[in-house]
Amino acid sequence: MPPFPTAAREAVRDSQLRVNLRDATATIRGKRAAVVGERADWEQLRRAGKEIKDRTLRDLDTYLVELERNVTAAGGVVHWARDADEANQIVLDLVRAEGADEVVKVKSMATQEIGLNEALEAAGITALETDLAELIVQLGHDRPSHILVPAIHKNRAQIREIFLNEMPDVAADLTDDPAALAGAAREHLRRKFLTAKVAVSGANFAVAESGALVVVESEGNGRMCLTLPEVLISVVGIEKIVPTWRDLEVMLQLLPRSSTGERMNPYTSTWRGVTPGDGPQRFHLVLLDNGRTDALADDIGRQALRCIRCSACLNVCPVYERTGGHAYGSVYPGPIGAILTPQLRGITADAVSPTLPFASTLCGACYEACPVMIDIPQALVHLRAKAVDAKRGKPSAERMAMKAAGWVFAKSGRLALAQRLGAVGAKLVSRRGRIRRLPGPLSGWTDARDLQAPPRESFRLWWKRNRGES
Repeated sequence: MPPFPTAAREAVRDSQLRVNLRDATATIRGKRAAVVGERADWEQLRRAGKEIKDRTLRDLDTYLVELERNVTAAGGVVHWARDADEANQIVLDLVRAEGADEVVKVKSMATQEIGLNEALEAAGITALETDLAELIVQLGHDRPSHILVPAIHKNRAQIREIFLNEMPDVAADLTDDPAALAGAAREHLRRKFLTAKVAVSGANFAVAESGALVVVESEGNGRMCLTLPEVLISVVGIEKIVPTWRDLEVMLQLLPRSSTGERMNPYTSTWRGVTPGDGPQRFHLVLLDNGRTDALADDIGRQALRCIRCSACLNVCPVYERTGGHAYGSVYPGPIGAILTPQLRGITADAVSPTLPFASTLCGACYEACPVMIDIPQALVHLRAKAVDAKRGKPSAERMAMKAAGWVFAKSGRLALAQRLGAVGAKLVSRRGRIRRLPGPLSGWTDARDLQAPPRESFRLWWKRNRGES
């Protein structure tokens, strides 16, 4: 992926994308505002969510050991994965051990983060997404562009075309009515639910005191994946832990209101290990690090690990609304992605990561919307400093310009000469006191704004002419 400025420049040219994003985010914002407004204690809930996550992160090692102990006691098997390659290999070995060549999947950001679908496909194993939006993205050979609504960049007419082209069993007279599209997806998936031997999921939360995992969703596909197959493999980031059921109670009040604008998710599934004769008979939990302990070591950046993946920050972000999620070059788009991705990957890992902290106006809307009070603007500024520090000592146009400016300002004679030259140059490129286009690399400044021309007489010359002093 190219750096964010390059990708964003291309995205904002897509007028259909901007319409789709504006309509979808406005709808979600309105629903969220209505249900949040019902709670007089909303700010207290936010503070409670923040404190729960901070307490968990402070003692994460203790809670991880407790979770492993309780999952194992309930009949599950816990695996530890340091990075994406290790996690993918664990899942691949488990699927092969079951003799399966196909798995059904619950929507999972963690498995997208590690590229699990691609790893399974390379090994000859088909991974079928069962969430409607994820299925649309998969059938369209596309990438998700939103945490909650991965196909937010598509409208229903575009979805209809994808279904007609990619679903072999879809009716030729399929309309773009949402109910008809959902019905077509349901028919397409039903046989897979009933025949799949292995399912792969993530988890919204893992409760340390009991070893239970929790998935919240709106369609029921998650419930099918979590109960029908013989084997369930859950890939979960180590930061998804909450210590107790009482802590989970707070999170289940924050998450649905902030994500889908609902008081409660239609489907909240919890499970603990295995139960003979009921549900999957083999359960594997893969606990994923993949850069999380590096983020945990950063006193400011670690805030990103509070995230409960509600996507509220995306829906209020003016940058995301105009560029969409693909411009971020990561499975985590929007404001939270701008601080999470550089920490998981490393600020210098690729061309994208150091540009993401700059993908913001620092307006603060994301902080106001976050249900666990992540100070995203503070983290963005912190990571911007890291990105700049990482370039220290390397040649750049900005650094050369600052050195040149320092040389000019170091001597009064140099400054006076520069002012005279600036006044002469301004006459050549300005009209009516405004410079509308600068030449060469300086054109980046005037592409989006006019520049006021320098005065014909500097203050220094004015002073000398009127006071007779140099």
